[in-house]
Amino acid sequence: MALAMALLFSAAFFILGSSIFPTGEATTLYPITMTVYDTVTNKPNKTYSTEVAYRGILIGAMQRAQQKYKNGFSFTTTYNLDYGPFLESVNGLKGSTAKHTYWQLLIKNKNGTVVIADVGIGCYIPDPEDNIIFKFTKW
Repeated sequence: MALAMALLFSAAFFILGSSIFPTGEATTLYPITMTVYDTVTNKPNKTYSTEVAYRGILIGAMQRAQQKYKNGFSFTTTYNLDYGPFLESVNGLKGSTAKHTYWQLLIKNKNGTVVIADVGIGCYIPDPEDNIIFKFTKW
């Protein structure tokens, strides 16, 4: 009886666990856009369409866009042990401590409200149809 219960529990955990922790590509993707906005050198804005998985993080959508727009959208990150990935450059333009420049992460939601993200690209979970704004600016 104990063996049967253990097998039943294992099977239930496997089925439940596989739906909570997917191992492959997520099947449900939602559209978002990403706009690269440069207030320092005043290059024209560029907007890219991409997708994010349900409850997926922004950096995954950024990687999808980088694959889709091989010669268009690119980014680099550095990794901080305490805070995770830190956006270093977008489309070859890198922030600089000496020049007091950095990439600010803004979110324009469906109703048009623009807010400053309170987490970085490794933690932010976009809503469908969000416009993620990467704003190159000075402090």
